[in-house]
Amino acid sequence: MYKELENFTVKGNFTYTQDDSLEEVCNASESGSGVFVVYAVDGENKELIMVGSTGTVQNDGTLKSKNGGLHDKIVNGHQFAKTGRKYSWPAQMKIEGIERLEVSWYETFNADVKIIPTYIEGKILQDFLDENGRLPKWNVAF
Repeated sequence: MYKELENFTVKGNFTYTQDDSLEEVCNASESGSGVFVVYAVDGENKELIMVGSTGTVQNDGTLKSKNGGLHDKIVNGHQFAKTGRKYSWPAQMKIEGIERLEVSWYETFNADVKIIPTYIEGKILQDFLDENGRLPKWNVAF
């Protein structure tokens, strides 16, 4: 796990397979903003394949967030096509032969903590780039 994520207290995770309904298995906050990390799991092997975030901090220090929070961003956010992840993830998993995904999510901006979600997303991506010389394979150009 990335050290940037260790201190967040509002967090969770879930496992997803092609046969699951992403809407049903996703236990992410429907009102919170923050980051999520996605790992492809094959037996004992686990690879970080994506980092995402939701929520924008305004100039006055308040948070602008879309309805549905992290849950909506994970389930309905567009990836691989102009369609929500609930459709694109199982298709991409089939193409790549990915057995299952492990998704962990963290609220980074709430009443108790005020860390910009895109800052944490960028920090994790930078650490990954430093370690691997590339971005996670499901992240598009940052």
